[in-house]
Amino acid sequence: MILYEYPFNERVRTYLRLEHLFTRLTELVTRTDALDHHFAIQTIFEIMDVASRADMKSDVLKDIDRHRIQLNGYRGNPAISERVLDEVIGQLDACFSELSGATGKTGQSLTDNDWLMAIRSRIGIPGGTCEFDLPGYFHWQHHPAPLRQADLQRWVQPLAPLAEAIMLLLKMMRDSGSPHKVVAPGGQFQQNLPQGRTYQLLRLAINPNLGLIPEISGNRLMLSVRLLRLGEDERLHPAGEDASFELTLCS
Repeated sequence: MILYEYPFNERVRTYLRLEHLFTRLTELVTRTDALDHHFAIQTIFEIMDVASRADMKSDVLKDIDRHRIQLNGYRGNPAISERVLDEVIGQLDACFSELSGATGKTGQSLTDNDWLMAIRSRIGIPGGTCEFDLPGYFHWQHHPAPLRQADLQRWVQPLAPLAEAIMLLLKMMRDSGSPHKVVAPGGQFQQNLPQGRTYQLLRLAINPNLGLIPEISGNRLMLSVRLLRLGEDERLHPAGEDASFELTLCS
């Protein structure tokens, strides 16, 4: 199954983008080729750009605190395991402490690294990191892989508290929904959302053998899915056929 996710608000949209970048960064750091490490550095800069919003850290801390209050309200409920509850609240507490203890915006300490900032100023220019533009960077790319990985791990460290918090919040959000199978007649699906409940994320799983691509749109009142297919002209066209997929609404 191919899983598509659609955020219902800008905050969750930013969380998903950061998760994508952190996942990519983790993969690139573990590799040994200098080119992979070049793109790891580029990903670090992208994370810094996304996380530099003035309210980014505040939003994450508020979400963690909201979940802590909600979970503490379940104490004494016989249907809830106190052991599991303590474990999840402990994870939230640890993320809150780590993130709130980090001074300034995420990655701000990296801006004091003149060597990294020289690369950042050139990396957006096509071919701007060639050896004649940044000979020091070219020299670093010829270091043994373990030395480059050690440097990358050191630069990634200031980003770790935000990464851990984002991953935990998204996991809890995803776990809040239950998948159910729906049918899109003629490749079109619409569903009214219940009033009084706010959903934050839609998850759609579809069989890749169908060759269908979902175009998702939605707001707090309604969601809509249109199924498309890539044509020989390399453009997306309405499928126009009945098809089923799994849908999950997460709050």
